[in-house]
Amino acid sequence: MTHFGIICPPYPGHLNPQSALGRELQKRGHQVTVLQLIDLEKKVQSEGLEFYPVGLSIYQPGLLAETFQQLGQLSGIKALQYSVDFCQLFTEILCQDAPKAIAKLGINALLVDQLEPVGETIAEYLNLPLIVVSCGQAIHRRGDVPPFFTPWLYQNQAWAKLRNQIAYFILDYSCQPILNTINQYRQQWKLPHYPHFYGATSTRLAHISQQPEAFDFPIPNLPKNFYYTGPFRNQSPQNIPFPYDRLTGQPLIYASLGSVQNTKVNLFRSIAEACQQLDAQLLITHGGGMSKDEVKTLPGSPLVVEYAPQIEVLAKASLTITHGGMNTVMDSLSYGVPLVAIPITFEQPGTGARIRWTKTGEVIPISYLKVSRLQQAIQQVLTHNSYSENALKIRDSIRKAGGVKRAANIVEQCVKQPTKPLNDYEYQRKILANSKRTVITTTHKAK
Repeated sequence: MTHFGIICPPYPGHLNPQSALGRELQKRGHQVTVLQLIDLEKKVQSEGLEFYPVGLSIYQPGLLAETFQQLGQLSGIKALQYSVDFCQLFTEILCQDAPKAIAKLGINALLVDQLEPVGETIAEYLNLPLIVVSCGQAIHRRGDVPPFFTPWLYQNQAWAKLRNQIAYFILDYSCQPILNTINQYRQQWKLPHYPHFYGATSTRLAHISQQPEAFDFPIPNLPKNFYYTGPFRNQSPQNIPFPYDRLTGQPLIYASLGSVQNTKVNLFRSIAEACQQLDAQLLITHGGGMSKDEVKTLPGSPLVVEYAPQIEVLAKASLTITHGGMNTVMDSLSYGVPLVAIPITFEQPGTGARIRWTKTGEVIPISYLKVSRLQQAIQQVLTHNSYSENALKIRDSIRKAGGVKRAANIVEQCVKQPTKPLNDYEYQRKILANSKRTVITTTHKAK
């Protein structure tokens, strides 16, 4: 039996698939603990996993919700820039607390989200088996692959490679405070300098993506330890009620903006206006991002709920309107449902590029959104069979990829060799002693 620790960003889009993988490992007799902010204790426990808090000494409870609220008002590069402060704080928290927590709990392998790169440094410092998991778009930092935050298509040409490298340089520059924090601790822990974000490291035993290979660019010469497994899904202990009796039997359009962008009321209003003349039923799920009064102002008569059982609803849907979050895109394509994507920020433009590449939907950047343009895209996807046919091809690829069970198989294969348990007295003493060295402090102010 292995005790796995999960390190990932404190966002539902990462916690949910990581939880599915954790539950699959628990079913196989392993122990799984999520190291996370205290705000997410109930969320993690509701997913059936063990929880251990980090950041109790420096984190102000409620800051995560405040950050979500601010991010929900931003888009594009401004949202990326705003998130840097919070990400630096979370990096500092993990560096301060995760090594001690891992030693105390006896964790002897780490599942680290690719978008939480400090987790790789912690695994390297503790000499622990490391499996990297891409819950969002898999990031391949190389010249021929467009950066994840861009809407560019794959082009294996010299000019495109130069463009991609410049974009990554800009990313490193913008996120320098996070990189500085990581390297300060790497120096303290006597580890080599970390030159930039998202480069493949020799410490990874495996890199697992919840994309199927068919929903990515044709990237040659991937590392042998990289695996496309398709989405991580299994039954969550959470039961989400839904008014199935209010479905009319018309073609169902499912609209969701995820867990961070769900406060964009004007965007929901545009979606409702674009759908109100269609012979279809619009279902909007907003995750608490709209008040009852705001819901009443939506054009037409959409069915609006805070939460919906996404997989069950998508099994009935004809079209998904999304911000381009990977989980909603994967759930839709798992049922052969085509998409209209409105990428807003983070990796969403890159996911939109893959929708365009696979011709499984239409993509409208948020800066170009007009109701007329959105209505045209919706009608085009609903009336042209090619989108559904291409979505069904991705569905078949997902079914063949293996999903969460194959991902768990890969994880188990990586840790089949016995590792030194971290509750060993001498090893734990070393970890705790190192953690008492001079702590690097950062100041975080909510904006």
